[in-house]
Amino acid sequence: MTNRNGQESLENQWAQLCLSMPCSFADYPFGPENTVFKVHGKDKSKSKMFGLLMNVRGDLVLNLKCEPALADQQRSEHPEITPGYHMNKKHWNSIRAGLDLDFLRELVEDSYDLVVEGMPQRDKEYIRLQDTIGQEALD
Repeated sequence: MTNRNGQESLENQWAQLCLSMPCSFADYPFGPENTVFKVHGKDKSKSKMFGLLMNVRGDLVLNLKCEPALADQQRSEHPEITPGYHMNKKHWNSIRAGLDLDFLRELVEDSYDLVVEGMPQRDKEYIRLQDTIGQEALD
């Protein structure tokens, strides 16, 4: 079990990964102890969730959307990945501490991409444009 300072650091690291996605933001519809990561198109009120960061019985857990075909494989290969806590077990995985940061980044990106793919075309174009603008600002 991680001490509270270590858990806060990990929580911050995971949150920053999620917030690094274009047009992403943190929301707190379940109270301040659970962070929901969403992506929005032109209308922020129609945003979609791609991650949920919470504390489950003392463990930091990040729920991420996953292709059903990959979910079982990931769960069998990584003990840190289990069926989504309080989510549709077919489409969501729960991630616990211990995964390589690069692999976790891939899981966050996959979750984000799955959610964006299900959004209307105008929202996808808006997100792509915001990402392009953001990338140009970094150059």
